[in-house]
Amino acid sequence: MNAGFVSNGALAGIPSGLRAPLIDEFNKLVRHFREGRWEPAELNGGKLCEIVYTILHGHTLGVFASSPAKPRSMLDACRDLEKCTAFPRSVRIQIPRMLIALYEIRNNRNVGHVGADVDPSHMDASVVLAMAQWTMAELVRVFHSVSTDEATAIVHGLIERTTPLLWNVGNVTRVLNNSLSAKEKTLALLHSSFEWRSIRWLFDSIEYSSITQFRMKVIMPAHRGRLIEFDQTQGLVTISPLGVRYVEENIPLYR
Repeated sequence: MNAGFVSNGALAGIPSGLRAPLIDEFNKLVRHFREGRWEPAELNGGKLCEIVYTILHGHTLGVFASSPAKPRSMLDACRDLEKCTAFPRSVRIQIPRMLIALYEIRNNRNVGHVGADVDPSHMDASVVLAMAQWTMAELVRVFHSVSTDEATAIVHGLIERTTPLLWNVGNVTRVLNNSLSAKEKTLALLHSSFEWRSIRWLFDSIEYSSITQFRMKVIMPAHRGRLIEFDQTQGLVTISPLGVRYVEENIPLYR
């Protein structure tokens, strides 16, 4: 997925003053969830609601606000959108009702955590993440007129994969676990990005002995195993869904 397409194409109908905070807040939510920080993830869900509401409100008015604004009452504001009958149900009913549920979890669920036998924070954060992903996919679908499957794929491309295992330094990224094989380091590097990476960048990042040997012993076997896709003409590499699953099941990214 090309990052430029995600920001400038898939959500091009949303002005940058709202689009940038939307993507930023969504990535914060995902990052906090991955790090096991449940309450910050829920708080990000609340902020995301305010941004999405501002977008929908501006869309129905025909004039967007320059920056996100918190409505006096999220419940009343979202219900008011239902009156905009000239717009599809996704804009006036389905997304707004999802925002109401998200905002309710963000504002009122913590009261129930005190003294509970089982802390539902993880459960709540999981629901917040799922609803946020659905909401983002709907926004992509509405503002770029793509199918549900395409919208979901684009939303996956919005997610920044940041891991403590990797260290960005200059023009390369180091894998901070020397016990990993060259194959595992390569997959970990590719897992961190949805963009195609040059074989030269991968070679420089893991400091393999020879780029010819790197191609023969690491890249080509992984390509044949369908863990990656290697465009030999352009010298570009990207990870496959099978490769993503391999990394997340076998490589300790967060320890």
